[in-house]
Amino acid sequence: LKVIAIDEQLRVIYEDNVHFDKDLPEFKTQGGVYIHSDRLTVTSPVLMWVKALDMILEKMRSSGFNFSQVKALSGAGQQHGSVYWKKGSIQILKNASSELPLHQSLKGCFSVSNSPIWMDSSTASQCRALEKAVGGAQQLASVTGSRAYERFTGNQIAKIYSQNPEVYKQTERISLVSSFAASLFLGTYAPIDYSDGSGMNLLQIWEKAWSKSCLDACAPGLEERLGCPVPSHSVLGPISPYYSQRYGFSPDCKIVAFTGDNPASLAGMRLQEGDIAISLGTSDTLFLWIQEPTPALEGHILCNPVDSQTYMALLCFKNGSLMRERIRDDCASGSWDEFSKALSSTVAGNNGNLGFYFDVMEITPEAVGIHRFNRDNEKVSNFPKEVEIRALIEGQFMAKRIHAEKLG
Repeated sequence: LKVIAIDEQLRVIYEDNVHFDKDLPEFKTQGGVYIHSDRLTVTSPVLMWVKALDMILEKMRSSGFNFSQVKALSGAGQQHGSVYWKKGSIQILKNASSELPLHQSLKGCFSVSNSPIWMDSSTASQCRALEKAVGGAQQLASVTGSRAYERFTGNQIAKIYSQNPEVYKQTERISLVSSFAASLFLGTYAPIDYSDGSGMNLLQIWEKAWSKSCLDACAPGLEERLGCPVPSHSVLGPISPYYSQRYGFSPDCKIVAFTGDNPASLAGMRLQEGDIAISLGTSDTLFLWIQEPTPALEGHILCNPVDSQTYMALLCFKNGSLMRERIRDDCASGSWDEFSKALSSTVAGNNGNLGFYFDVMEITPEAVGIHRFNRDNEKVSNFPKEVEIRALIEGQFMAKRIHAEKLG
């Protein structure tokens, strides 16, 4: 959990963080998560997130941070995670005593104590059922911006409902991680914003309203449990009195809708129409501001957090930096300098030599293995080292371009 305070010139006044594994060892997470024995189910304890918030605010207070100067606050949460509030929790949230840290007041508030998160891939059967219910994968993508994905919230809700109908019945509200965090500051249930809501397989991205057929395919009575979605830049209301009493926030401090981490990156990098950003991480992510998207079976279309009338496209490639590092180790003695020299010793277009490099099953497209083709389009088993290096880089970037063009 990270916090940053900036002034009106966007100068950083304060930053700090809480590390889940190290600072909250009692939850026994690894990388902030539990990987269950089936290796598919991945969750995080909800109370760990609440306790981390308590901890970071205490750290700020003890460092002398002046909360009374905060005019507004907002935030971002990992996309696709979901939080299940038990019946009656809204009263506890509204009336939390400022004498106690929040996690003590809220410890009985969650009908599901371990939240499914973005790394979870245990809902394959729910995904198939959802696609079938709405007329196929492409139809689902055309309505919600993405085909059914195992980590998407609708499918996670469907799994909870089918495995534990009693638990679902006990749930009065379902939040995304982002709207859950906003709720803690608001002292009441915060709405889901359009942008993070587009990562659920439930929101009609054109109408900005829940899709009745998607909701019905996942669980009964889902609409009232989700509340009404709102634009990502909505002012939700003033901060809860709990924070004024406990930390000295001004009662006028505004809470602005929280959103998902990917939309927040688009906003934070100040992308504008026609811009493309590429994050070269363990997985490579490409996102772009887009006027007229054409949702496809690969990639995601989300509502744009900065301008509700436009969209953002998101493509995720699992074989990112780890693949580049492996080819660097195989072909350039583990040195990026040698890798770069080899790359610049070959010509753009690589004389027609082309390669696809997927060590693990790729997301975009679903493919695995290493496939090399020479200038005559014949499959070959290997390339000279410098040809291999250029084939890798060019192949990765051409794939990004081709899939981005498909999305509009």
